[in-house]
Amino acid sequence: MSRLGPIVTLAAGAVLAAGLGVASVTATPAADPTAAATDTTDPNDTTETTETTAPDGSGAETAPATGPSPKPEPTGSAAPGTEAPDSEADTKLDYAGRVPGNGGLIAISVRGGKAIGYFCDGRTEAWFKGDAAGGKVGLEGFGTAAAGATLGGGKATGWLKIGGRKWNFTAATVKKPSGLYRATAQVRGARLRAGWIVLRRPEGGFTQVGAAVLDETQVRVPELDGERPTAPVTMDGATIYPKDVDGFIQEMR
Repeated sequence: MSRLGPIVTLAAGAVLAAGLGVASVTATPAADPTAAATDTTDPNDTTETTETTAPDGSGAETAPATGPSPKPEPTGSAAPGTEAPDSEADTKLDYAGRVPGNGGLIAISVRGGKAIGYFCDGRTEAWFKGDAAGGKVGLEGFGTAAAGATLGGGKATGWLKIGGRKWNFTAATVKKPSGLYRATAQVRGARLRAGWIVLRRPEGGFTQVGAAVLDETQVRVPELDGERPTAPVTMDGATIYPKDVDGFIQEMR
């Protein structure tokens, strides 16, 4: 299993979003590049994937020959090549992969018409939330941080913008235990928030990266059990309980 890189203390003046449901970005300048996830395997080619077949878009009714034909009713189908289930309310999709050019991982999860995302390289992290419709996702983070993606062909193809820089990425569809995890707790009167991305490697084991913030101070984040990422972990003498997306997405909306 890949080890998490060391966590570097936030620079003074870093702004954190407080409270559940608020997207945030934390960053440290001049970070040690060894802090990022160390595995260099591109998961997009071999990560376990699933696809959702788009509906055929048919369904317009034909009027009797004695009267004019009505206009076809909207079908709600996604654009060609994008993923959409029979109903947007039934959408349940998870993506994860590397962001070329910065060594970090990104995870995006869609539940119904809502989407959340998380980027982390072990030094910088960003939480996002937004909407999903028509095979596309739009996500907003803290400040100017943002991301967007088109869903189709078993992957999310999109872009990520943080701190004035922009990268493109392709993240494959994944299934548990790969994906996004989060934990919140009170530790000695301070608020703790931690996030992780877990990604199964094709040759075995897992790559994972994460970050944790205790009030306004970035602290060392424990490594999750790759096969059981929701198993309890210990931070600063306190036991915390990571949740998968279905366990915390309502808190982010």
